Amino acid sequence: MLRDSLWIIVVTLLVTNTLGAILTVFSQKRDIATIWAWLLVLITLPVVGFFVFFLVGSRISNKKIFRLRTQEQRGLEQIADNQKKQLQQIEELLPIPDAASELVNLFLVSDEAILTRGNSIDIFDNGEDKFEALFNDIRQAKHHIHIEYFTIYDDNIGNQLIDLLTEKAQQGIEVRVIFDQFGSHGQHRKLYKRLRQSGGIAVSFLMRPFQLLTLRFNFRNHRKLAIIDGLIGYIGGFNVGDQYLGEFKKFGHWRDTHIRITGDAVLSLQNRFLMDWNATAEAHELLVNTTVYFPVISKLPGRSMIQIVSSGPDNDMKQIKQGFMRMFASARKSITIQTPYFIPDAAILETLEIAAMSGVRVRLMIPDRPDHPFVYRATQYYAKELLDLGAEVYRYDGGFLHSKVVIIDNEISTVGSANMDIRSFELNFESNAFMYDPDFAERLEKLFEKDVSQSTQLTVTYFEQQSVWMTILQKFSRLFSPIL
Repeated sequence: MLRDSLWIIVVTLLVTNTLGAILTVFSQKRDIATIWAWLLVLITLPVVGFFVFFLVGSRISNKKIFRLRTQEQRGLEQIADNQKKQLQQIEELLPIPDAASELVNLFLVSDEAILTRGNSIDIFDNGEDKFEALFNDIRQAKHHIHIEYFTIYDDNIGNQLIDLLTEKAQQGIEVRVIFDQFGSHGQHRKLYKRLRQSGGIAVSFLMRPFQLLTLRFNFRNHRKLAIIDGLIGYIGGFNVGDQYLGEFKKFGHWRDTHIRITGDAVLSLQNRFLMDWNATAEAHELLVNTTVYFPVISKLPGRSMIQIVSSGPDNDMKQIKQGFMRMFASARKSITIQTPYFIPDAAILETLEIAAMSGVRVRLMIPDRPDHPFVYRATQYYAKELLDLGAEVYRYDGGFLHSKVVIIDNEISTVGSANMDIRSFELNFESNAFMYDPDFAERLEKLFEKDVSQSTQLTVTYFEQQSVWMTILQKFSRLFSPIL
Protein backbone atom coordinates (compact mmCIF):
# COMPACT_ATOMS: atom_id res chain seq x y z
CA MET A 1 0.00 0.00 0.00
CA LEU A 2 2.79 2.43 0.97
CA ARG A 3 4.63 1.51 -2.17
CA ASP A 4 1.59 2.24 -4.31
CA SER A 5 1.09 5.58 -2.58
CA LEU A 6 4.72 6.58 -3.19
CA TRP A 7 4.37 5.55 -6.84
CA ILE A 8 1.23 7.70 -7.20
CA ILE A 9 3.02 10.67 -5.60
CA VAL A 10 6.05 10.30 -7.90
CA VAL A 11 3.88 10.02 -11.01
CA THR A 12 1.79 13.01 -9.91
CA LEU A 13 4.90 15.10 -9.34
CA LEU A 14 6.37 14.12 -12.70
CA VAL A 15 3.14 14.92 -14.54
CA THR A 16 2.78 18.22 -12.65
CA ASN A 17 6.41 19.09 -13.38
CA THR A 18 5.97 18.28 -17.10
CA LEU A 19 2.78 20.34 -17.38
CA GLY A 20 4.46 23.17 -15.48
CA ALA A 21 7.44 23.00 -17.85
CA ILE A 22 5.19 23.21 -20.91
CA LEU A 23 3.17 26.13 -19.54
CA THR A 24 6.32 27.96 -18.44
CA VAL A 25 8.20 27.61 -21.73
CA PHE A 26 5.21 28.47 -23.92
CA SER A 27 4.17 31.48 -21.81
CA GLN A 28 6.17 33.79 -24.09
CA LYS A 29 7.37 33.71 -27.69
CA ARG A 30 10.55 31.69 -28.20
CA ASP A 31 12.15 29.97 -31.16
CA ILE A 32 11.89 26.20 -31.53
CA ALA A 33 15.48 25.41 -30.52
CA THR A 34 15.14 27.43 -27.32
CA ILE A 35 11.82 25.77 -26.47
CA TRP A 36 13.32 22.27 -26.74
CA ALA A 37 16.42 23.27 -24.75
CA TRP A 38 14.31 24.61 -21.88
CA LEU A 39 11.95 21.66 -21.92
CA LEU A 40 15.01 19.41 -21.60
CA VAL A 41 16.21 21.38 -18.55
CA LEU A 42 12.83 21.66 -16.83
CA ILE A 43 11.78 18.03 -17.33
CA THR A 44 15.13 16.37 -16.54
CA LEU A 45 15.77 18.61 -13.52
CA PRO A 46 12.50 18.80 -11.57
CA VAL A 47 12.25 21.83 -9.27
CA VAL A 48 15.92 22.73 -9.79
CA GLY A 49 15.18 23.35 -13.48
CA PHE A 50 12.57 25.99 -12.58
CA PHE A 51 15.07 27.80 -10.40
CA VAL A 52 17.55 27.76 -13.30
CA PHE A 53 14.81 29.05 -15.59
CA PHE A 54 14.08 31.94 -13.22
CA LEU A 55 17.75 32.92 -13.28
CA VAL A 56 18.40 32.37 -16.98
CA GLY A 57 15.20 32.01 -18.96
CA SER A 58 12.68 34.54 -17.62
CA ARG A 59 12.10 37.27 -20.14
CA ILE A 60 12.14 41.02 -19.72
CA SER A 61 8.77 42.54 -18.84
CA ASN A 62 6.52 43.95 -21.54
CA LYS A 63 6.44 47.26 -19.65
CA LYS A 64 10.23 47.63 -19.90
CA ILE A 65 10.21 46.62 -23.56
CA PHE A 66 7.57 49.29 -24.16
CA ARG A 67 9.74 51.93 -22.50
CA LEU A 68 12.64 51.04 -24.77
CA ARG A 69 10.58 50.84 -27.96
CA THR A 70 8.87 54.17 -27.40
CA GLN A 71 12.08 56.15 -27.05
CA GLU A 72 12.44 58.44 -30.04
CA GLN A 73 15.51 58.21 -32.24
CA ARG A 74 17.11 61.40 -30.97
CA GLY A 75 19.70 63.39 -32.83
CA LEU A 76 18.99 61.98 -36.30
CA GLU A 77 17.97 65.42 -37.58
CA GLN A 78 21.25 66.87 -36.31
CA ILE A 79 23.25 64.19 -38.13
CA ALA A 80 21.36 64.91 -41.34
CA ASP A 81 21.87 68.66 -40.88
CA ASN A 82 25.59 68.13 -40.28
CA GLN A 83 25.89 66.08 -43.45
CA LYS A 84 24.13 68.76 -45.50
CA LYS A 85 26.63 71.34 -44.26
CA GLN A 86 29.50 68.93 -44.95
CA LEU A 87 28.22 68.06 -48.44
CA GLN A 88 31.19 69.46 -50.36
CA GLN A 89 33.66 67.66 -48.10
CA ILE A 90 31.62 64.44 -48.34
CA GLU A 91 31.68 64.52 -52.13
CA GLU A 92 35.48 64.43 -51.99
CA LEU A 93 35.44 61.18 -50.01
CA LEU A 94 35.53 57.68 -51.40
CA PRO A 95 32.21 56.18 -52.57
CA ILE A 96 30.53 53.40 -50.64
CA PRO A 97 32.00 50.01 -51.67
CA ASP A 98 29.62 48.05 -53.92
CA ALA A 99 29.42 45.22 -51.41
CA ALA A 100 28.34 47.66 -48.69
CA SER A 101 25.28 49.24 -50.29
CA GLU A 102 22.92 46.39 -49.37
CA LEU A 103 24.26 46.29 -45.81
CA VAL A 104 23.80 50.05 -45.45
CA ASN A 105 20.21 49.78 -46.67
CA LEU A 106 19.53 46.84 -44.36
CA PHE A 107 20.52 48.84 -41.28
CA LEU A 108 18.61 51.92 -42.44
CA VAL A 109 15.44 49.83 -42.59
CA SER A 110 15.95 47.56 -39.56
CA ASP A 111 17.51 50.03 -37.11
CA GLU A 112 17.14 53.49 -38.68
CA ALA A 113 20.94 53.56 -38.56
CA ILE A 114 22.22 56.63 -40.36
CA LEU A 115 25.35 56.23 -42.49
CA THR A 116 27.86 58.79 -41.21
CA ARG A 117 30.84 59.90 -43.29
CA GLY A 118 34.16 61.54 -42.62
CA ASN A 119 34.86 59.87 -39.29
CA SER A 120 38.27 59.23 -37.76
CA ILE A 121 38.93 55.96 -35.93
CA ASP A 122 41.63 54.86 -33.49
CA ILE A 123 42.03 51.19 -32.51
CA PHE A 124 42.98 49.83 -29.09
CA ASP A 125 43.95 46.19 -28.63
CA ASN A 126 45.01 46.40 -24.97
CA GLY A 127 43.45 47.83 -21.84
CA GLU A 128 46.33 50.10 -20.87
CA ASP A 129 46.13 52.18 -24.03
CA LYS A 130 42.35 52.21 -24.11
CA PHE A 131 41.90 53.44 -20.54
CA GLU A 132 44.72 55.98 -20.86
CA ALA A 133 43.01 57.51 -23.90
CA LEU A 134 39.54 57.39 -22.33
CA PHE A 135 40.71 58.99 -19.08
CA ASN A 136 42.56 61.72 -20.97
CA ASP A 137 39.41 62.52 -22.97
CA ILE A 138 37.32 62.59 -19.80
CA ARG A 139 39.76 65.04 -18.21
CA GLN A 140 39.27 67.36 -21.19
CA ALA A 141 35.44 67.21 -21.07
CA LYS A 142 33.77 70.63 -21.17
CA HIS A 143 30.04 69.87 -21.07
CA HIS A 144 29.04 66.25 -20.44
CA ILE A 145 30.30 62.69 -20.00
CA HIS A 146 28.03 59.75 -20.77
CA ILE A 147 29.23 56.27 -19.77
CA GLU A 148 27.46 52.95 -20.44
CA TYR A 149 29.12 49.64 -19.56
CA PHE A 150 28.04 46.08 -18.92
CA THR A 151 30.69 45.81 -16.22
CA ILE A 152 32.16 48.44 -13.92
CA TYR A 153 33.90 46.56 -11.12
CA ASP A 154 34.57 47.94 -7.67
CA ASP A 155 38.31 47.48 -8.06
CA ASN A 156 41.36 49.61 -8.81
CA ILE A 157 40.55 50.74 -12.37
CA GLY A 158 36.83 50.97 -11.56
CA ASN A 159 37.55 53.33 -8.68
CA GLN A 160 39.95 55.34 -10.83
CA LEU A 161 37.12 55.89 -13.31
CA ILE A 162 34.60 56.88 -10.64
CA ASP A 163 37.14 59.18 -8.94
CA LEU A 164 37.78 60.93 -12.25
CA LEU A 165 34.06 61.23 -12.99
CA THR A 166 33.50 62.59 -9.48
CA GLU A 167 36.20 65.19 -10.04
CA LYS A 168 34.54 66.29 -13.28
CA ALA A 169 31.11 66.42 -11.62
CA GLN A 170 32.58 68.69 -8.94
CA GLN A 171 33.73 70.98 -11.76
CA GLY A 172 30.14 71.30 -12.94
CA ILE A 173 30.39 68.84 -15.84
CA GLU A 174 27.29 66.68 -16.36
CA VAL A 175 28.12 63.03 -15.61
CA ARG A 176 25.70 60.19 -16.29
CA VAL A 177 26.53 56.48 -15.91
CA ILE A 178 24.54 53.40 -16.92
CA PHE A 179 25.85 50.08 -15.63
CA ASP A 180 24.43 46.58 -15.72
CA GLN A 181 23.67 45.29 -12.26
CA PHE A 182 24.42 41.66 -13.06
CA GLY A 183 27.49 42.40 -15.16
CA SER A 184 28.90 44.55 -12.36
CA HIS A 185 28.22 41.84 -9.74
CA GLY A 186 25.47 43.81 -8.05
CA GLN A 187 24.86 47.48 -7.44
CA HIS A 188 27.89 48.87 -5.61
CA ARG A 189 26.16 51.77 -3.87
CA LYS A 190 29.38 52.63 -2.07
CA LEU A 191 31.26 52.83 -5.39
CA TYR A 192 28.86 55.47 -6.78
CA LYS A 193 28.13 57.29 -3.51
CA ARG A 194 30.82 59.96 -3.95
CA LEU A 195 29.83 60.50 -7.58
CA ARG A 196 26.19 61.04 -6.64
CA GLN A 197 27.15 63.36 -3.80
CA SER A 198 29.05 65.48 -6.34
CA GLY A 199 26.06 65.81 -8.67
CA GLY A 200 26.69 62.88 -11.00
CA ILE A 201 24.01 60.26 -11.68
CA ALA A 202 24.54 56.49 -11.91
CA VAL A 203 21.71 54.08 -12.70
CA SER A 204 21.49 50.33 -13.22
CA PHE A 205 20.01 49.41 -16.60
CA LEU A 206 16.24 48.72 -16.35
CA MET A 207 16.60 47.83 -12.68
CA ARG A 208 15.71 49.39 -9.38
CA PRO A 209 17.74 48.98 -6.17
CA PHE A 210 17.23 45.64 -4.36
CA GLN A 211 15.02 44.32 -7.18
CA LEU A 212 14.82 40.54 -6.95
CA LEU A 213 15.11 40.04 -10.71
CA THR A 214 18.62 41.44 -10.49
CA LEU A 215 19.48 37.76 -10.25
CA ARG A 216 18.31 37.19 -13.83
CA PHE A 217 21.19 36.23 -16.16
CA ASN A 218 19.52 37.17 -19.43
CA PHE A 219 18.47 40.46 -21.03
CA ARG A 220 21.52 42.31 -19.82
CA ASN A 221 22.88 45.57 -21.16
CA HIS A 222 26.06 44.26 -22.76
CA ARG A 223 26.90 47.59 -24.49
CA LYS A 224 30.19 49.36 -23.83
CA LEU A 225 29.90 53.03 -24.77
CA ALA A 226 31.44 56.33 -23.74
CA ILE A 227 30.56 59.74 -25.20
CA ILE A 228 32.39 62.92 -24.26
CA ASP A 229 30.84 66.29 -25.20
CA GLY A 230 29.15 64.68 -28.20
CA LEU A 231 32.49 64.93 -30.00
CA ILE A 232 34.35 61.76 -28.96
CA GLY A 233 32.93 58.27 -28.69
CA TYR A 234 34.16 54.84 -27.64
CA ILE A 235 32.67 51.44 -28.53
CA GLY A 236 34.05 47.91 -28.40
CA GLY A 237 34.67 44.94 -26.15
CA PHE A 238 36.47 46.30 -23.08
CA ASN A 239 34.58 46.58 -19.81
CA VAL A 240 35.93 48.42 -16.76
CA GLY A 241 37.87 46.20 -14.38
CA ASP A 242 41.37 45.13 -13.43
CA GLN A 243 41.04 41.84 -15.33
CA TYR A 244 40.77 43.86 -18.56
CA LEU A 245 44.25 45.15 -17.82
CA GLY A 246 45.60 41.61 -17.63
CA GLU A 247 45.86 41.62 -13.84
CA PHE A 248 44.04 38.32 -13.25
CA LYS A 249 46.23 35.21 -13.37
CA LYS A 250 43.23 33.15 -14.54
CA PHE A 251 43.02 35.11 -17.82
CA GLY A 252 46.52 36.49 -18.25
CA HIS A 253 46.91 39.11 -20.96
CA TRP A 254 43.46 40.38 -21.99
CA ARG A 255 43.25 40.70 -25.78
CA ASP A 256 40.31 42.84 -26.82
CA THR A 257 39.39 45.40 -29.46
CA HIS A 258 37.94 48.85 -28.82
CA ILE A 259 37.72 51.93 -31.02
CA ARG A 260 37.70 55.69 -30.45
CA ILE A 261 35.64 57.69 -32.92
CA THR A 262 35.45 61.37 -33.80
CA GLY A 263 32.87 62.59 -36.32
CA ASP A 264 29.13 62.27 -36.81
CA ALA A 265 29.12 58.60 -35.77
CA VAL A 266 29.58 59.92 -32.22
CA LEU A 267 26.10 61.45 -32.51
CA SER A 268 24.72 57.99 -33.27
CA LEU A 269 26.42 56.68 -30.12
CA GLN A 270 24.90 59.60 -28.23
CA ASN A 271 21.49 58.72 -29.64
CA ARG A 272 21.84 55.17 -28.33
CA PHE A 273 22.89 56.33 -24.88
CA LEU A 274 20.01 58.79 -24.55
CA MET A 275 17.44 56.15 -25.51
CA ASP A 276 18.87 53.75 -22.93
CA TRP A 277 19.00 56.52 -20.34
CA ASN A 278 15.37 57.59 -20.76
CA ALA A 279 14.24 53.96 -20.68
CA THR A 280 16.09 53.44 -17.40
CA ALA A 281 16.14 56.66 -15.36
CA GLU A 282 13.55 57.91 -12.89
CA ALA A 283 11.01 60.47 -14.10
CA HIS A 284 12.90 63.43 -12.63
CA GLU A 285 16.14 62.28 -14.32
CA LEU A 286 14.78 62.01 -17.88
CA LEU A 287 16.45 64.03 -20.63
CA VAL A 288 13.81 65.85 -22.68
CA ASN A 289 15.64 68.73 -24.33
CA THR A 290 18.52 66.86 -25.91
CA THR A 291 19.71 69.26 -28.60
CA VAL A 292 22.66 70.32 -26.42
CA TYR A 293 24.08 66.79 -26.71
CA PHE A 294 24.37 66.94 -30.51
CA PRO A 295 26.94 69.60 -31.43
CA VAL A 296 27.40 70.78 -34.99
CA ILE A 297 30.61 69.41 -36.48
CA SER A 298 31.73 71.78 -39.21
CA LYS A 299 34.86 69.96 -40.40
CA LEU A 300 35.16 66.27 -41.10
CA PRO A 301 37.92 64.73 -38.95
CA GLY A 302 38.57 61.71 -41.21
CA ARG A 303 37.39 59.58 -44.13
CA SER A 304 35.66 56.55 -42.58
CA MET A 305 31.99 55.73 -43.15
CA ILE A 306 30.28 54.24 -40.08
CA GLN A 307 26.87 53.00 -39.03
CA ILE A 308 26.15 52.44 -35.34
CA VAL A 309 23.76 49.50 -35.04
CA SER A 310 22.02 48.24 -31.91
CA SER A 311 19.96 45.17 -31.16
CA GLY A 312 18.26 43.60 -28.19
CA PRO A 313 15.24 41.68 -26.86
CA ASP A 314 13.14 44.83 -27.27
CA ASN A 315 13.15 44.23 -31.04
CA ASP A 316 12.50 41.05 -33.03
CA MET A 317 14.63 42.21 -35.98
CA LYS A 318 17.95 40.93 -34.54
CA GLN A 319 19.70 43.72 -36.43
CA ILE A 320 23.32 42.82 -35.64
CA LYS A 321 22.78 39.14 -36.44
CA GLN A 322 21.19 40.14 -39.75
CA GLY A 323 24.20 42.35 -40.42
CA PHE A 324 26.57 39.44 -39.84
CA MET A 325 24.57 37.26 -42.20
CA ARG A 326 24.52 39.93 -44.91
CA MET A 327 28.30 40.36 -44.56
CA PHE A 328 28.96 36.62 -44.79
CA ALA A 329 26.65 36.20 -47.77
CA SER A 330 28.27 39.08 -49.67
CA ALA A 331 31.86 37.97 -49.05
CA ARG A 332 33.75 36.97 -52.20
CA LYS A 333 37.29 36.51 -50.95
CA SER A 334 37.58 36.31 -47.18
CA ILE A 335 35.75 36.30 -43.85
CA THR A 336 37.73 36.94 -40.67
CA ILE A 337 36.12 36.46 -37.25
CA GLN A 338 37.41 36.96 -33.73
CA THR A 339 35.04 36.05 -30.92
CA PRO A 340 35.39 34.65 -27.40
CA TYR A 341 32.16 32.67 -27.83
CA PHE A 342 31.31 30.95 -31.10
CA ILE A 343 27.82 29.51 -30.65
CA PRO A 344 26.01 30.41 -33.88
CA ASP A 345 22.40 29.61 -34.56
CA ALA A 346 21.50 27.49 -37.58
CA ALA A 347 21.17 30.48 -39.94
CA ILE A 348 24.59 31.97 -39.12
CA LEU A 349 26.33 28.58 -39.24
CA GLU A 350 24.76 27.67 -42.57
CA THR A 351 25.73 31.04 -44.09
CA LEU A 352 29.34 30.51 -43.00
CA GLU A 353 29.33 26.94 -44.24
CA ILE A 354 28.05 28.02 -47.66
CA ALA A 355 30.79 30.67 -47.84
CA ALA A 356 33.50 28.15 -46.92
CA MET A 357 32.26 25.58 -49.43
CA SER A 358 32.06 28.30 -52.12
CA GLY A 359 35.76 29.00 -51.87
CA VAL A 360 35.67 32.01 -49.55
CA ARG A 361 38.55 31.93 -47.09
CA VAL A 362 36.88 31.71 -43.68
CA ARG A 363 39.10 32.26 -40.63
CA LEU A 364 37.88 31.96 -37.05
CA MET A 365 39.87 32.77 -33.90
CA ILE A 366 38.70 31.66 -30.43
CA PRO A 367 40.33 31.72 -26.96
CA ASP A 368 42.57 29.01 -25.57
CA ARG A 369 40.78 28.85 -22.23
CA PRO A 370 37.21 28.98 -20.91
CA ASP A 371 35.69 31.68 -18.73
CA HIS A 372 32.38 29.76 -18.88
CA PRO A 373 33.02 25.97 -19.20
CA PHE A 374 29.82 24.90 -21.00
CA VAL A 375 30.04 27.90 -23.32
CA TYR A 376 33.63 27.09 -24.23
CA ARG A 377 32.86 23.43 -24.93
CA ALA A 378 29.99 24.46 -27.19
CA THR A 379 32.36 26.91 -28.90
CA GLN A 380 34.79 24.05 -29.56
CA TYR A 381 31.99 21.93 -31.00
CA TYR A 382 30.92 24.58 -33.51
CA ALA A 383 34.52 25.48 -34.35
CA LYS A 384 35.04 21.86 -35.41
CA GLU A 385 31.85 22.00 -37.49
CA LEU A 386 33.28 24.96 -39.39
CA LEU A 387 36.71 23.34 -39.64
CA ASP A 388 35.24 20.20 -41.22
CA LEU A 389 33.95 22.32 -44.11
CA GLY A 390 37.29 23.90 -44.94
CA ALA A 391 37.49 26.92 -42.64
CA GLU A 392 40.67 27.81 -40.74
CA VAL A 393 40.34 27.79 -36.95
CA TYR A 394 42.91 29.40 -34.64
CA ARG A 395 43.23 29.14 -30.88
CA TYR A 396 44.72 32.32 -29.46
CA ASP A 397 47.43 31.37 -26.94
CA GLY A 398 48.59 34.85 -25.93
CA GLY A 399 46.06 35.27 -23.12
CA PHE A 400 42.28 35.54 -23.06
CA LEU A 401 40.75 36.58 -26.38
CA HIS A 402 37.68 38.78 -25.84
CA SER A 403 37.82 40.66 -29.16
CA LYS A 404 34.59 40.88 -31.19
CA VAL A 405 35.63 41.63 -34.77
CA VAL A 406 34.37 40.64 -38.22
CA ILE A 407 36.07 41.63 -41.51
CA ILE A 408 35.04 40.70 -45.04
CA ASP A 409 37.11 41.07 -48.20
CA ASN A 410 39.37 43.64 -46.48
CA GLU A 411 36.64 46.22 -47.15
CA ILE A 412 33.90 46.07 -44.52
CA SER A 413 34.40 45.49 -40.80
CA THR A 414 32.59 45.65 -37.50
CA VAL A 415 33.74 46.13 -33.91
CA GLY A 416 31.47 46.20 -30.89
CA SER A 417 30.00 44.32 -27.97
CA ALA A 418 28.23 41.50 -29.84
CA ASN A 419 29.75 38.03 -29.70
CA MET A 420 29.10 35.43 -32.39
CA ASP A 421 26.58 33.62 -30.23
CA ILE A 422 22.85 33.26 -29.66
CA ARG A 423 23.02 35.23 -26.40
CA SER A 424 24.24 38.31 -28.25
CA PHE A 425 21.76 37.77 -31.09
CA GLU A 426 18.66 37.39 -28.93
CA LEU A 427 19.17 37.78 -25.19
CA ASN A 428 21.38 40.84 -24.58
CA PHE A 429 21.34 44.49 -25.55
CA GLU A 430 24.30 45.07 -27.89
CA SER A 431 25.84 47.82 -30.04
CA ASN A 432 28.33 47.52 -32.91
CA ALA A 433 30.04 49.96 -35.25
CA PHE A 434 29.98 48.84 -38.90
CA MET A 435 32.78 50.46 -40.92
CA TYR A 436 32.90 50.82 -44.71
CA ASP A 437 36.57 51.70 -45.04
CA PRO A 438 39.14 49.40 -46.72
CA ASP A 439 42.03 51.15 -44.95
CA PHE A 440 40.50 50.53 -41.55
CA ALA A 441 39.66 46.93 -42.47
CA GLU A 442 43.31 46.44 -43.43
CA ARG A 443 44.40 47.73 -40.02
CA LEU A 444 42.16 45.17 -38.34
CA GLU A 445 43.48 42.41 -40.62
CA LYS A 446 47.04 43.26 -39.59
CA LEU A 447 46.05 42.94 -35.93
CA PHE A 448 44.52 39.56 -36.73
CA GLU A 449 47.73 38.41 -38.42
CA LYS A 450 49.67 39.55 -35.37
CA ASP A 451 47.36 37.43 -33.22
CA VAL A 452 47.82 34.46 -35.57
CA SER A 453 51.54 34.57 -34.73
CA GLN A 454 50.53 33.89 -31.10
CA SER A 455 48.00 31.21 -31.97
CA THR A 456 47.77 27.51 -32.73
CA GLN A 457 45.96 26.50 -35.90
CA LEU A 458 43.55 23.73 -34.95
CA THR A 459 43.25 20.75 -37.25
CA VAL A 460 40.92 17.79 -37.68
CA THR A 461 43.65 15.68 -36.06
CA TYR A 462 43.64 17.97 -33.01
CA PHE A 463 39.96 17.23 -32.38
CA GLU A 464 40.31 13.52 -33.20
CA GLN A 465 43.01 13.20 -30.53
CA GLN A 466 40.79 14.64 -27.81
CA SER A 467 39.53 12.28 -25.12
CA VAL A 468 36.17 10.58 -25.47
CA TRP A 469 34.99 12.50 -22.40
CA MET A 470 35.89 15.85 -23.98
CA THR A 471 34.04 14.96 -27.18
CA ILE A 472 30.95 13.94 -25.19
CA LEU A 473 31.13 17.17 -23.14
CA GLN A 474 31.30 19.27 -26.31
CA LYS A 475 28.32 17.49 -27.83
CA PHE A 476 26.37 17.71 -24.58
CA SER A 477 27.11 21.44 -24.21
CA ARG A 478 25.91 21.99 -27.77
CA LEU A 479 22.41 20.78 -26.74
CA PHE A 480 22.09 23.83 -24.50
CA SER A 481 23.50 26.33 -27.02
CA PRO A 482 20.20 28.23 -27.43
CA ILE A 483 20.25 29.19 -23.74
CA LEU A 484 23.96 29.46 -22.93
